[in-house]
Amino acid sequence: MRQYTTPQTSPSRSRSADVVQYLLLASLLCLLWRFFSEGLVKTDPGTSPDFSHLAEHCAHIPPIPHHSFVKRQDNLAQTLHALGASAYVAEPGASAAYFANISGLHWGLSERPLLLIVRPTQDENGDVRANISVLTPAFEETRAKLLPIPSEAGVTYVAWPEDQSPFSRALSLLPDLDGAWIFMDGAVRTFITAGLQHAAPSAQVTIAPVEVRRLRERKSSEEVDILKCVNEVTVLAIRATRDYMKIGMHESEARQLIQSALTAAGLQGAFALTLFGENAALPHGSGTDRALGKHDFVLIDCGGTLHGYHSDVTRTFALPETEVPRSYLPIWRMVHKAQHRALAAAKNGTVAASIDRAARSVIQKSGYGDYFTHRLGHGIGLETHESPYLVGGSEDILLTGHTFSDEPGIYIEGKVGVRLEDCFYINDDGDGRYLTAGVGGPAASPWDP
Repeated sequence: MRQYTTPQTSPSRSRSADVVQYLLLASLLCLLWRFFSEGLVKTDPGTSPDFSHLAEHCAHIPPIPHHSFVKRQDNLAQTLHALGASAYVAEPGASAAYFANISGLHWGLSERPLLLIVRPTQDENGDVRANISVLTPAFEETRAKLLPIPSEAGVTYVAWPEDQSPFSRALSLLPDLDGAWIFMDGAVRTFITAGLQHAAPSAQVTIAPVEVRRLRERKSSEEVDILKCVNEVTVLAIRATRDYMKIGMHESEARQLIQSALTAAGLQGAFALTLFGENAALPHGSGTDRALGKHDFVLIDCGGTLHGYHSDVTRTFALPETEVPRSYLPIWRMVHKAQHRALAAAKNGTVAASIDRAARSVIQKSGYGDYFTHRLGHGIGLETHESPYLVGGSEDILLTGHTFSDEPGIYIEGKVGVRLEDCFYINDDGDGRYLTAGVGGPAASPWDP
């Protein structure tokens, strides 16, 4: 038998060939990277949605101007003076952002307090004006002085060394503590309130009353303009996202789409809850990543911020190719009716509980009352959820400038969930008006969100 031998390649020649192949591959990758980075190779525009047109919608809306912050500070000072209070104290957050442009993004909370302190003072004409001070850790004083705090008369910075009490240093601003009333913003942490009270046992350190809270609750025309635009563009983002959705996609894919749209619109802190089918019967989601079926509703609850002001919009809708079960359509229409009934009841001077009741009665009469499991709505502004709230049992009074979400829902676990949400405000005529009216307002039908 004739034997055949396989030619053997020497180890050195094999290694040389590997090196040549590696260098050729590396060169090819470098060329491809150059082509893509310099735009020599164009990607197919259809591979990723283009939401860039959304950026135009709110581009003309300015942030709150300097003089408005000063007016807010003086309004606070005059309210404190009328109530006989010596000071108002807030930490970085929504209230400090409202009065002094110090949000949580400007300064994070820690065990070392940084406090905004506003005191009423009278000028030579007897007019009450705001005196603005900031308590800061001593080693952070330079950074604290970089905070963009609008002020008419300047800001006083009070620094406290690590081995001293920050609360005693803060109270050194008040000439007379005996019987003084010190109002604390409701979001101030307990250890700060307790520390101030301990350092001034003869003073009354207490949560600011409703007269102070309403200064931020009731929105100015500037604020309403921002809230209108941020809520309008959120609706537009949902509609644009729907155009790219398809049967079989997953909830996570829809979430990425809507977040991309909101970000393209120029909103900060975009959030989105995307629920398909029976997952929408759990108001805050199931933690799964369900695929969209041919008979499923889509629920998207989303928003973001513009100049610090929040949007919050929910749509429950179908795709053009969706075959919605007949039994689900009356549920959608009932939620839609309840939403409009609530707005019609929202008037200046009405009690918050009555607005919740107006929407709830519609759903109860239809036989689905047990499936409307949460309050009707919440205040909205520099926080997504802020006081007052539209909930049964609330005795808060709606006033011009108040802003709320209007979000009734029906949730039948294991089957279907429907929620519709648009925010509204009480206008100068005392009527409720949707913040989304500029883009058509609430959804018109399951196929027209």
